[in-house]
Amino acid sequence: MAGVTRCQPHEKEARARMSKRAGSVEMTWAGNWSKFLGNSVSGLITPTMKRRTSMNQHDFQNDIDMIGRSTTIPTLLETVLLATGMGFAAVARVTDTRWVTCQALDRIAFGLTPGDELDVTSTLCHEVMQLGEEIVIDDVRSDLKYKDHHCPARYGFRGYISVPIRRSDGSFFGTLCAIDPEPRKLRDQRVLSMFRLFARMIGDSLDVEEALSQSECALTKERHLAEVQERFIAILAHDLRNPVSALTAGFRLIERHDSKAKTSEVIDLMRGTVNRMHLLIENLLDQARERRGGELVIERELTETLEEALTQIIAELQPLAPGQPIHATFDLPGAINCDLPRVSQLFSNLLANAITHGAEGTPIEVKSRIVDGCFVLSVANCGTKISDDLMPSLFMPFERGGDRPSREGLGLGLFIASEIAKGHDGTLDVVSDDHETVFTFRMRNGTSHPIHA
Repeated sequence: MAGVTRCQPHEKEARARMSKRAGSVEMTWAGNWSKFLGNSVSGLITPTMKRRTSMNQHDFQNDIDMIGRSTTIPTLLETVLLATGMGFAAVARVTDTRWVTCQALDRIAFGLTPGDELDVTSTLCHEVMQLGEEIVIDDVRSDLKYKDHHCPARYGFRGYISVPIRRSDGSFFGTLCAIDPEPRKLRDQRVLSMFRLFARMIGDSLDVEEALSQSECALTKERHLAEVQERFIAILAHDLRNPVSALTAGFRLIERHDSKAKTSEVIDLMRGTVNRMHLLIENLLDQARERRGGELVIERELTETLEEALTQIIAELQPLAPGQPIHATFDLPGAINCDLPRVSQLFSNLLANAITHGAEGTPIEVKSRIVDGCFVLSVANCGTKISDDLMPSLFMPFERGGDRPSREGLGLGLFIASEIAKGHDGTLDVVSDDHETVFTFRMRNGTSHPIHA
């Protein structure tokens, strides 16, 4: 029939011989290994020789994954076996203390899979790393240097090659290695050139994979930033609209009432609103400075007017929450070493947060005192417990409580407060339960010195 090629008798015989030989290859390898090691065919690497680390806990999992994601490396390993007749080839991550299988092609049931480890001192790859050059053995039995070496005796190979894999910066990653129970002609220049080329290709692929991963991370970060900026604009409009509306309403009340007492009350409310807007703007400026890589400068000095400053902030913010009386207890017998404007800003943020999230009709408790040489300032409010899911991101910018959608905010207040606390070499902690939420700022009341947060 046209288009059909028929095999001649001699061709059929040749193919039959090739098929028979291919079918007996694994049996031949197994027989050689058994004669050399006296072991069974499967599991040439015994459990005592290798260590297996759980794949979801492996400390080299990133390296294993990078090699595993490559579609090229399996082809390279296949080519190595076809070109040399070797039975096992692998890419291994090698350090001073570890030998980890990243990818392997095993035709002789050697017994290593990705994540499996060998004692690095039992391998020749360890010497490749130390010497910085390849090791090539055609036949261990006739090799003057390695015929009595512990590694061939332990793993039972005669043919061996291991070539270093390096990153573009010259750092050592591991090896491209291959073994076989039979002697192999590996010192051939074409074989050596192939191994060196493949090792260089693997090193290049690692660099490409790392660059791609970094690009993906940067893209994800930029997308998140774009989302945050959109949300930021919406929340900023909301936060500025409310105090402006309050000011507008205040002016209208002044126009309608001639009572001096009423006018004074409205002015206090307006002053508190203006201070709230000022605090919001200061937080925005600090956040912008942080994003530009600038430092939050803390200039500590001894001051005896901190209690006065905290009392003034309470007086300014109390009109914003007439249903939440602010009770303050101060016990500051001496001077406090701090950056007064920054601690005032921290307190304003904590108090504003308590007003926003505190339960209506319940008091806000403020305490300031010296305890064991430390200045301690706490703000407590009653209300709903802060959810456990929110706790890890509570002091991050633009993070707000999803359980309170009606009470919007930029999420900058607690972030700036925590940065001010760090700038004082102090801490800002929170404890929240079903009864109350308490934020506590604590710092050593030591000598004055400028600090860059």
